[in-house]
Amino acid sequence: MVSLIRTLRHHTDEVSCCAFSPALLVTGSGDKSLRVYNATDFSELPFSPLTGHGYGVHSCCFSSCGSFLLSCSTDGSTMVWRSETGELTATLEHPRRSPLRVCAMEPDSSLVLAGACDGTVALWDFRTKTLNRCSAVSEASVVACSFSPCGQMFVTGCSQGDLKLWDLDISLLHAEKDAHDLGVTCCSFAPHFKIEGCCVEFRLASCGQDSQLKIWIVSQCEGAACTMKLLHTLTGQSAPVLACAFSSGGELVISGSVDKSVIIYNANLGTLLHTLTQHDRYVTAVAVSPSFGLIATGSMDRSVNVWRMGDEDGQTAAESQQTTCQGRKLPGYSRLLLADWTEQDVQTWLREEELVELVSVFKSNNIDGAELNQLSKETLVELGIESLGLCGRLLRKIEALKAQQSGSEAPNHFLCPITQELMKDPVIAADGFSYEREAMESWIQGKNKTSPMTNLPLRTTLLTPNRSLKMAITWWKSSQ
Repeated sequence: MVSLIRTLRHHTDEVSCCAFSPALLVTGSGDKSLRVYNATDFSELPFSPLTGHGYGVHSCCFSSCGSFLLSCSTDGSTMVWRSETGELTATLEHPRRSPLRVCAMEPDSSLVLAGACDGTVALWDFRTKTLNRCSAVSEASVVACSFSPCGQMFVTGCSQGDLKLWDLDISLLHAEKDAHDLGVTCCSFAPHFKIEGCCVEFRLASCGQDSQLKIWIVSQCEGAACTMKLLHTLTGQSAPVLACAFSSGGELVISGSVDKSVIIYNANLGTLLHTLTQHDRYVTAVAVSPSFGLIATGSMDRSVNVWRMGDEDGQTAAESQQTTCQGRKLPGYSRLLLADWTEQDVQTWLREEELVELVSVFKSNNIDGAELNQLSKETLVELGIESLGLCGRLLRKIEALKAQQSGSEAPNHFLCPITQELMKDPVIAADGFSYEREAMESWIQGKNKTSPMTNLPLRTTLLTPNRSLKMAITWWKSSQ
């Protein structure tokens, strides 16, 4: 069951994009603005609209915890906004000032990706706001991109019709030539993935000018090349399909088309469930709420429709939300080990633990997870926190957090044989064993040309990234 619950008509030009966070809905338009709404009652927030771009907004997205909003434009910039206040915190300019068509943020909010009309993608470090690299990935415009849910690869789609998979060094993992005749228009990874043995499997949706929506299985096995296999070709729409998105659980995929329709499919079976026809012009944008069973669709008719849906079994949105929250952890900092938390993650945790009075102190001192992990009574005094009661309460909560996170021991093969710590950047050495890169590089530089495991000579000191193991560790951390 799907019902239209709200139509938003605040933009003065066509709606080009929309995105949900757990609490907000944002919409972007050719009128150069972003509109921000409360995702509960769809009232527009006091600081909306956001009007920093010099040309039309093409794409927008939230960080995983919803604290930041990203938008990109024909003006060649990706702007970073604070979701709570609408404050512009950074402007990331494409080094060639090429018009940007699409932007995305890595699931752990450490990287920002933007695709440009000159066939390049730019990759920034989100924490430092510095450009990591800008590389050519296509001879045509990059019009679509999406990070995998593990954050270790991303996909790009171009106006010539190719889909390409890349690692974070922008090294090509796989190219699917002519995935969509006449051009790709959008692509999106499903929010979850599964691991079977040494293989990791993802679902990817893509759509294009060929009027088709395709669902792919993306697989990567240890020691083997990345592969893409076509699972479904969905032809429910009669004109170019311009936007697609998975539901928060990955069971549904929603698409919007030039034929003015929105279609909801069962992503596993490839069956058509609902066709929605309330827009008057092309449907250009689709977004799905991570928690409320809501869909937002934007159109060239300048409107955004918000729909409420139940699942295939007739479950209400509220029941679906409750089941989802009970069945898996919510996105954001709670999935990460304490040492991997960002400054924003720490501040969010303080608010949830009713330690709001410490937020400004931690913010001004740039306290992230690694530093939170090392706090003591002495360092708290140095930070100007003199209340014994407040210090004691904070330290007790930190100790409880550490105990909670250490409650599940990592599998042995996730630990570096040298350091006996959970690996962050595993590599395969010539002996066939996986090690933490930094530890193995130190081992080799120390004139140890033998295997740490077998003590036999290493044929080569070349280290190969173990992407499958890295994905498996990421998945394990997210399940804790």
